[in-house]
Amino acid sequence: MLFPFFQWCEATTIGNAIRSSLWAFAAIESVHLLGLAAIGGAVLVVDLRLLGLGLRRQSIPEVARSAYPWFVGSLIVMLVTGVALFLSEAVKCYYSTPFWVKISSLALAMTFSFTVRRKITLADESRVQPIWYKVVALVSLSLWFGVGAGGRWIGFSG
Repeated sequence: MLFPFFQWCEATTIGNAIRSSLWAFAAIESVHLLGLAAIGGAVLVVDLRLLGLGLRRQSIPEVARSAYPWFVGSLIVMLVTGVALFLSEAVKCYYSTPFWVKISSLALAMTFSFTVRRKITLADESRVQPIWYKVVALVSLSLWFGVGAGGRWIGFSG
């Protein structure tokens, strides 16, 4: 059912242009990895603060608000470049277990980040039990690790 969509994606002008270029995939991948570094930093700084492992002089909501533009900006960069990379090899992705792990993890990580994690990090600290900060941080780190590991696994799979 999805396969015809994946074939259509790969046959797009963008997919063909990236595939036929000597440098486009590498350039797009480089920007994608820069986005990964930025989002990794934005996620880590907040989640480590939730775990009590850094920036203790700043409140959790303050750290979360400061990191949020970096998180959203880098997520946009990664989504745009990720779609471009996907279009260049969509049929390969269709058959790739690592791709499905990454996309599933990404959907879960984004949903969790924009709902539960955001609500907890912006809440008045006196209204949140400390255990919930740790649970949210560990779930967040696990989900984003799944995205990164799935992406790296794509690079090592056929």
